[in-house]
Amino acid sequence: MTFHPVVCVIPAYNAEKSVEKVVVSVKKQVPELYVIGVNDGSTDDTGEVLRRSCDETIHFAANKGKGAALRAAFASDTIRNSASIVLTIDADGQHDTAFAPQLIAGLSESDIVIGTRAINTQAVPAVRRAANLVSSAATRLVARQQIPDSQSGYRAIKAEVIRNVNAVGDRYEYETDFLVRASLAGYKITGVTIPTIYGPPSHFRAFRDAWLVTRVLWSHRGALFR
Repeated sequence: MTFHPVVCVIPAYNAEKSVEKVVVSVKKQVPELYVIGVNDGSTDDTGEVLRRSCDETIHFAANKGKGAALRAAFASDTIRNSASIVLTIDADGQHDTAFAPQLIAGLSESDIVIGTRAINTQAVPAVRRAANLVSSAATRLVARQQIPDSQSGYRAIKAEVIRNVNAVGDRYEYETDFLVRASLAGYKITGVTIPTIYGPPSHFRAFRDAWLVTRVLWSHRGALFR
């Protein structure tokens, strides 16, 4: 198998208008990057766009959720057997690819580096702002580590963490569960400040996904008493 030191995972659902630009842009920022695109049951042409722009693609026949998409990519032979670093970035263009090298560089001192948004601004919808602030605070409490912006999907992760952390959840709660399990396993998590960009409507459903995140955090409540 060919060794790919840095692999980027892009979960995509109905992102035909934005995802190719994300792929092209992040490859310019990190020239050695190998990109895995995951088509999460899109009903538009996202699958075709991923096929022509990514190095590897995974396709779901029906929508399963962001967590399921990430888990499928993390289980791929490319990441399990040949990667040293994994970068995750959203397909909607709301993550500035110019910061990818900084996130990756941060792994010299940490195991996970999160692109941390200035979430407490008027640019962020009020419901998302409240949900993020509450979930991030709860995640820090349960994980017993100062985790910044637990809901940000823009992350650089050492591949060994992915191989050793078996997170659960099919939707946005997967990313929270991953951080908590990684933290409790002793991995260091830090952040790099990135711009807050809001464009197309998010697939995050405030009440459903907030409940799923809350349920994940509650499942780890025993960590509070260790």
